[in-house]
Amino acid sequence: MTDALMRALDLRAASENPARLWLRDDDAISPSQNLDTLLGLTEAADVPVTLAVIPACSGQPLAARLAMAAHVSVAVHGWAHTNHAPASEKKQELGAHRSVPQVLDELSRGFAHLSRLHQHQFTPVLVPPWNRISPLVVAELPALGVRALSVFGPETQAPLPLINTHVDVIDWRGTRSGRPDAELMDEIAAAMARGNAPIGLLTHHLVHDAQVWGFLARLFALTADHPGCRWVGLPELI
Repeated sequence: MTDALMRALDLRAASENPARLWLRDDDAISPSQNLDTLLGLTEAADVPVTLAVIPACSGQPLAARLAMAAHVSVAVHGWAHTNHAPASEKKQELGAHRSVPQVLDELSRGFAHLSRLHQHQFTPVLVPPWNRISPLVVAELPALGVRALSVFGPETQAPLPLINTHVDVIDWRGTRSGRPDAELMDEIAAAMARGNAPIGLLTHHLVHDAQVWGFLARLFALTADHPGCRWVGLPELI
């Protein structure tokens, strides 16, 4: 089950070129038991985690909880995670269905809100809801002070740095449960073989089941202290 990943890790160790792994968890709003589980698991494994927080839905309770978790950074997850696309299209909040100034105004409010709430943990990175965003909006992000953009999939050309996620732990199109360990570890191994870009793992703590929690624990144990990789935080990557 872990053979491909172990080979990839050993190759990276032998070449003295450790892979950089990072963890992004989406849709944070408020404290919860699932959030506590995620924070406890990552803290125990010394794995930094970036929470993509929905600004319009979050406030002081989440800020107070995260202030006790030094290994957490906060990114901006759109504004309200509201779909503005018609039923015939995939869901989008930051698409071309509204004027660019309207979208940018919401994003500006979201960045200001989270930077006030989270202060030292705030990272000026935008995580678009559903990992979709109009190129017209992307072109204006640097003017808002956005340092980087994080979506899902291979990095492409953009007017600002892309720090993407590449491995999603949940089978959204099928069972909507945690994907099997073998599939996930093979995908991480394949990403290590493609190059030296950071490899992003994508989670959603609010909908995790036992398989996801178990996979994370097993992955963290497998990678702990292995010279072929290191877990890094998003602030380091930007």
